[in-house]
Amino acid sequence: MALHIHTPLLQSRPLSLLTGKTVWLKMEALQPVGSFKIRGIGAVCETYARQGKTRFVSSSGGNAGIAAAYAGRQLNIPVTVVVPETTTARAKALIEQEGAEVIVHGASWMEANALAQSLLDDSSAFIHPFDNAEMWAGHGSLIDEAVEADIGFDSVIVAVGGGGLLSGVIAGLQRNGLGQLPVLAVETNGADSLAQSVAAGKRIELPAITSIATSLGAKAVCENAFAVTQQHPVRCATVSDAQALAACEQFLHDHRVLVEPACAAALATLYSGDAALLSEFQRPLVVVCGGATATLEQIQAWRKQLG
Repeated sequence: MALHIHTPLLQSRPLSLLTGKTVWLKMEALQPVGSFKIRGIGAVCETYARQGKTRFVSSSGGNAGIAAAYAGRQLNIPVTVVVPETTTARAKALIEQEGAEVIVHGASWMEANALAQSLLDDSSAFIHPFDNAEMWAGHGSLIDEAVEADIGFDSVIVAVGGGGLLSGVIAGLQRNGLGQLPVLAVETNGADSLAQSVAAGKRIELPAITSIATSLGAKAVCENAFAVTQQHPVRCATVSDAQALAACEQFLHDHRVLVEPACAAALATLYSGDAALLSEFQRPLVVVCGGATATLEQIQAWRKQLG
């Protein structure tokens, strides 16, 4: 049995009225771990369990670590998650709630990841938060479900961090014969490593993450995420932190679900009503990728901080 659930597919009346389009929401925020991550990470963990691995090690500032911890608990395999110092107390608590060991190390995910790699031995498996082909295939199952529901979506809007979800969405589209469907890849300013890479024509690394959307905080996207922008109709867009936070609050009001600013980046393209950006889309499918680590208090505090 898969570790993820089939999530609801909702037509958003508020967003459809606002944009004059038929807006569909794939509600990945309702996964047991609060985000889409369990789709791909669950698939990878199940494979390693079948191979006889007896320990999982992951590096993550939040949602991937929670998913790895959940998968380990379901499979009765102990998990260690190395998180950077920027990880919130809530994210650490959610990982520990799943029974995993949390180690805090380094100023960024890259440093946490280096330590995680050093902990591996022959009996343990490394669970990468976003760069794994089997994981992308697992994430693509959300597209399989949307296709099965026969809603006739004509585009996908997705938030991009390390690029695992983008890779998964495109894998899902391609295996369903939808390789021509445009994808709008959205980041917040200050975490826009994909947009900057596409503009430069090569994969670049940001000097630092300056966005509050820390779930998007990969200084460089995985190679595959950049590669798919060269092979598939992917358009990049960026929104401000303020727009992402406003989208968190408005989405909570409209759909009674709290998401992280990283997820709300995708929603912000609709809430901000950028007609030019959405002009060719009539029936967009928005991946409400979720995020378990935000609280309403934190979102309101950030909004205050941004003035």
